[in-house]
Amino acid sequence: MTDTLLESHIPDLELVHRGKVRDLYAVDADHWLMVTTDRLSAFDVILPTAIPDKGRVLTEITQFWMHKVERELGIPHQLTDIPLEQVVPDPLLRAPLQGRSLVIRRLQALPVEAVVRGYLIGSGWQDYQATGAVCGLPLPDGLELASPLPEAIFTPSTKAAVGEHDANIDFDAVSACIGRERAEQVRTAALKIYAMARAYAAERGIIIADTKFEFGIDANGTLHLIDEVLTPDSSRFWPADQYAPGRSPESFDKQYVRDYLETLDWDKQAPGPELPTAVVEQTAARYREALERLTRGA
Repeated sequence: MTDTLLESHIPDLELVHRGKVRDLYAVDADHWLMVTTDRLSAFDVILPTAIPDKGRVLTEITQFWMHKVERELGIPHQLTDIPLEQVVPDPLLRAPLQGRSLVIRRLQALPVEAVVRGYLIGSGWQDYQATGAVCGLPLPDGLELASPLPEAIFTPSTKAAVGEHDANIDFDAVSACIGRERAEQVRTAALKIYAMARAYAAERGIIIADTKFEFGIDANGTLHLIDEVLTPDSSRFWPADQYAPGRSPESFDKQYVRDYLETLDWDKQAPGPELPTAVVEQTAARYREALERLTRGA
């Protein structure tokens, strides 16, 4: 098992925010340092067990997608070319941050999660069973668990604080929050990114069932892709050769951990339970395989 990082500590930089997975530090008036730890959250609870290499895998996948999205779709991102050495010159402090840290532009994050669903799973499946719709969007009768949707749908949610739960909201609620024009811009961008990524991943044997994006704006009001992009933390990745509608598919993401946690007598409130070694190793292997499949030969 490799070294893990549950929590970063950089004495020379101001800690701005410690999220479920990422720690954010102030660098200067225009930049932050984003450190992706090996923490894992499930049911919006941060678990006490780290997943080896998870932060480095997520960082590499995010960089891959952000550059691809900008190159192919013209949607800018928050990444900069500033090296870690420039903001954390001390080699001892820098060592645990290598490969998991990005110097990013300071942007105003929009207070919504841009969720896109291509398949009927998770809370979308529960919503459909109860109402025949997902986030107020009606769907055909007779769909099964994990069925592909007739077309991808935009089903935004609130951005919850650590320890709280995201809540699905409809498009009108997003418009009331950030304005109709901006909401339409976010929806269009999210659907375009998902369509591109879904087609690309399919060529590598991965089904992207759903995903969530975050966006921010700069001083000129330009929309940017921020945070993490199309990772096993923010998406459901299914192996195409094991997929069949009507059952919950195997996955490359943390669904493996969720399924394990569902077998426990746990109320899904903090503190979360420790994960056994076998679950940790299997989860780490799934994250690494997702990275390998997505970036191999790219």
